[in-house]
This record gives sequence, structure tokens and C-alpha cells, in this order.
Amino acid sequence: MENRGTEPSFEQTCRGTKEAAERTACKKRGSALVRRSVVSTFAALASVAFSALLLIAAKPSPARAAEIHVLGPVSFRVLFPDLLPEFEKSSGHKVTAAYAPLGVITERVSKGEAVDVAIVSAKQNEELQKEGRLLAGSRAEIAQVGFTVFVRKGAAKPDLSSADALKRALLAARSIAVGDPARGGGASVYTVDLLRRLGISEEVKAKSRLEPSGTEVAEAVAKGETELGIGVASDLRLVAGIESVALPAEVQNYSLYVAGITAGSKQVDAAKALIAYLTSPTVKQALTANGFEPR
Repeated sequence: MENRGTEPSFEQTCRGTKEAAERTACKKRGSALVRRSVVSTFAALASVAFSALLLIAAKPSPARAAEIHVLGPVSFRVLFPDLLPEFEKSSGHKVTAAYAPLGVITERVSKGEAVDVAIVSAKQNEELQKEGRLLAGSRAEIAQVGFTVFVRKGAAKPDLSSADALKRALLAARSIAVGDPARGGGASVYTVDLLRRLGISEEVKAKSRLEPSGTEVAEAVAKGETELGIGVASDLRLVAGIESVALPAEVQNYSLYVAGITAGSKQVDAAKALIAYLTSPTVKQALTANGFEPR
């Protein structure tokens, strides 16, 4: 019975050829067509496989993704919630951030807390390196911020046009919020030195209210709990309900924030990538917009 649904093979077709030479030529043409078909199919499969490999390589592998723990100053609460998700998206790493006064961060790292990146002052970074708690060569300056006097929004602003005017304003104030020196925050270190230079440390001691951090200094003023507060200028973006009065240039100073990788970090490469991001143009723009001066 004739099978009309099946195409004859090259072998069957060539058998119908009478001359031996014609049959040989026919078989050669068939073999060539088969080889071309096989090569074409293999090339197509190879192309698909290569494209798939490229897609896999482009996507961060869970095996390579790292979890990075960073300790930063309280004032960075205005930055990290927006910036760190962008780093996570671009790198595939996950970042867990915690905030504390600089002195507390230094103490925690000194005691060997499991953290990958610590952001402290330049002096504290140097001390931690000497202790062997931070990796040599991992130091990176992130930003600096100046200090200011806070008043509650709508309240009368004191005259701070000179060091003498500042001294009179602090002596006249009913209450002043300052950072607690025991916690080693940038605002507290600055304030202790400022009052000493002005010669009024003892005079204002009784009316000074100690706060755990510079940010909480600003919050105390915003709530009306103190008349004035001395803190970091960037907290003006973090705390609502306050205004700032610039300090005279002759007594102004800056808190420099420096990042370093801890010696015990198991994620050194990922930590380096995070620090590179924190010194990138994108982050510098965000720092400027929030009252910091990028380095």
C-alpha cells in the first residue's frame, strides 16, 4: 500500500536513479544537506545556551550576595533609609544599618561586636586601627558637618554674631540641651570644648540638659523642653519644628565622619563596595542636600 504521508528519503530517491554515477552524486548532495542542517541546528542551540548563561551571570547570585552590617552616626538616619536600598538593588547585597553616637560605635567595635563597616570620627578611626579593630587601608572620609544652635520654630533667635554674643546668649538662656559627653558623640565633644573656650562651663552646667545624641538635642528643642540646643547642622533636616542660628566663624568646628572595615569582617569585598558607593557622586549629592559637606 502506498504511504502518501511520508516523504521519500535521500536513499530512496537515489535508488530510482539508473546510472551509478548519478546515484553517487545524488547521495553526496543528500549528505551535504544533512550536514548543513545539523550544523545549523547546533549553532542555534549554542546561541540559546550562551544567551542563557549571560542572563545568569548578569543576575547577582545568592551564593555571592553578602549581608553587610554597618554602624553609623545617628545623624545618618536622614540618609541611609533612601540610599542603602539603591546600593542593595545595584549590588545584590543586603545592608543592615544601626545608629549610635560616635563614642558608642567606637566602644562597640573596640569590644569586638560583629559589624562590617563602622563610621566614626577621624580620631576614633585612628584609635581603632591602632587597636587592630579596623583594617589598615580601609579608611575613607565620607562627609563633615558643622555645628549650630537650635531654637524652637517661631521663637526669637539670639544674636550669635560673635563669640562674645554667643557667650551672652548662652548665659541668658533658661535651659540648654547638649550632648552627653559620656557617650562621645560629635556634638557633645564639640560643646564641651566650646563652653571651656568661652569660659562658662560651670555657669551653664546647672541649666544644661544632657541628651544621648545630637539628634535628641534637636528633638528636645522641638518639643519645647529646652530653650536652646547645640547640635549638628544636618539635624535640621531630620527633626521638624526647629530652626537654626549659625555659630560665629571664630568658634565653628566640624565633625568628620570616616568609614572603616572591621578586622573581623567576613564580607570585606562587599564592605569595600559599600564604602565605594558612599563616596560616589550620587551619595555626595544626597549629603549636600541634607546639610553635610561631602569629602
